[in-house]
Amino acid sequence: MTATKKIAAMLTGAAAAAVVSFSAMAADASLNIAYQYGLAYAPLVVAQDQKLIEAAYEEATGKSVEVTWTQMSSGADINTGIAAGELQAGFLGVAPAVTGVMKGVGYKIFTNLSGQEHGMTVSEDISSLEALVGSDAQIALVNIGSIQHIILAKALDEAGLDAHALDANIVAMKHPDGMAALLSGNAAAHLTSSPYIFMEQNEEGFAQLPEVASAWTVEDSFIVGVAAEELYDTDKELYDALCAGISAAIDYVNENQEDTAALTCEYDGNTAEDELFYLQKGIYKADTSHVMELAEFMARTQFIDTAPESFADLAFDNVEGD
Repeated sequence: MTATKKIAAMLTGAAAAAVVSFSAMAADASLNIAYQYGLAYAPLVVAQDQKLIEAAYEEATGKSVEVTWTQMSSGADINTGIAAGELQAGFLGVAPAVTGVMKGVGYKIFTNLSGQEHGMTVSEDISSLEALVGSDAQIALVNIGSIQHIILAKALDEAGLDAHALDANIVAMKHPDGMAALLSGNAAAHLTSSPYIFMEQNEEGFAQLPEVASAWTVEDSFIVGVAAEELYDTDKELYDALCAGISAAIDYVNENQEDTAALTCEYDGNTAEDELFYLQKGIYKADTSHVMELAEFMARTQFIDTAPESFADLAFDNVEGD
């Protein structure tokens, strides 16, 4: 590279940095949000693409907000970010969210986001959950304490078995890795969610256990949004804009499913046709469903130390549902 080109590149980089810096300085407020991967988070892709939180804040206050979105690999990372004051909001599975609230991370639920199909695919020689108890069969799911782990525990409990009877069989794997382990024979079972549960239905030599699918259905809360109590207490205008932006994104997903699928398929690695199929299998709504019931189950089975006394212990006062 010639000296002239080097200088030009440096100037270009400096100009870009100046634009970013000026943008951050020019905004009247900032909001840092974390979320995870998958179609369950589809409204968040819409919110980012259409800048719906920014629009809601400007409409309500006449001021601007810079929203920064960060994808994280686990709910634990989101908990750490909010506890440290680096994040003001995050989206994660309902079970880790309940755990975070009850452990005093410093947030509450501010919205539901989606419900998705769940299931446990097993090799076809396994007929029930009870057949796995006492065995050394490996069960792949995303993490200890995840919503998938709690669904497994709930299914065991509803079958009259110890909710922790299969804890030692769990091998923590991301959804695609769990599916690969199942199909290769390295795991006897995979407890997963949409879209992987539908992909596995097409594989020969496997079956799905109905007692797992019925333990927590698509009608129940799966992904929820949590917001720092400090945000709620100190900047209600920004908190309200966050709620309004996510609500608008959920409405958009429900009213424009083909357009949403065309947008999200690029991130999920699916064809637009497959993405639309998976999208239509989920439920996207702001009202929570059976969160209190789940929290009480988690306390009874010692996933959390104590149960919340009321729904208000788990969620802010704008949240509708249970």
